Amino acid sequence: MSEKGLSTDERRRKYMVPALEKGLDIIEYLADQAVALTQSQLARALDRQPNELFRMLACLEGRGFIRREATSGGYSLTLKLFQLARIHSPFERLVATARPFMRALADEIRESCHLTVLQSDEVLVLAQEESPNPFRLSVEVGSTHSPLRTNSGRLLLAALEEPALEGLLSRLAEWRDMPPAAQRKKLERIAAIRRDGYAESIGERFLGSADIGVLVGSPHAPLNAALTISTLIDADGNARHERLLEPLRRTTDAITQAAGLSLGLPYERLDMPR
Repeated sequence: MSEKGLSTDERRRKYMVPALEKGLDIIEYLADQAVALTQSQLARALDRQPNELFRMLACLEGRGFIRREATSGGYSLTLKLFQLARIHSPFERLVATARPFMRALADEIRESCHLTVLQSDEVLVLAQEESPNPFRLSVEVGSTHSPLRTNSGRLLLAALEEPALEGLLSRLAEWRDMPPAAQRKKLERIAAIRRDGYAESIGERFLGSADIGVLVGSPHAPLNAALTISTLIDADGNARHERLLEPLRRTTDAITQAAGLSLGLPYERLDMPR
């Protein structure tokens, strides 16, 4: 099989570097646990022998990525990864990564699509690729919208952990002004999005329009985005999501992998069922 024919997982297996895998396993597991762990605890969690990790821990500590507590002997992450990430805006990197995939999607389905994130409790439009058709729907890049009254906003809310969701909703005057029955209805809709894995709305922006969105990233991750297709309903009043959902999911999967936003646990091996 040619290099082009290899999947991401097949390429990873073919070019696996055991020492690098060990180091990344340590970093990702410490980030996931958010507490200091000893060499023995890390070895048990990662299914490795303690002596396998000794050199790697010493190297990571020497490069400043982790620190060892003098009292407990446990290792924890330093701020070095955060400092490296701050060199460039994560939103800029996300848009640069997503744009060619979005362009390909717009060309394939001949519909507009836009990328959004939650920023300061609002939905921020980061990027858009317009349909090649002469008549198309559009949304302004840089505009902000209500997370409760937009398709992409509800999708992003559905990706939050419950405490984060409750905290965000409590800060919204729009939410506080809603009667309890309306709040319950919104929460039921968010729960349905979590269950179905996509969000869809018809006629929300204006009569005859429809939006369908899928998450870019992983539920409960620190950074997620929503990729939404904007279309017109057909003569029968359908949004034709069957035609749009498969290429949309394929595109969000590709962006998630390319941007490094997947939230797989480090001790999951490639040959394990997902």
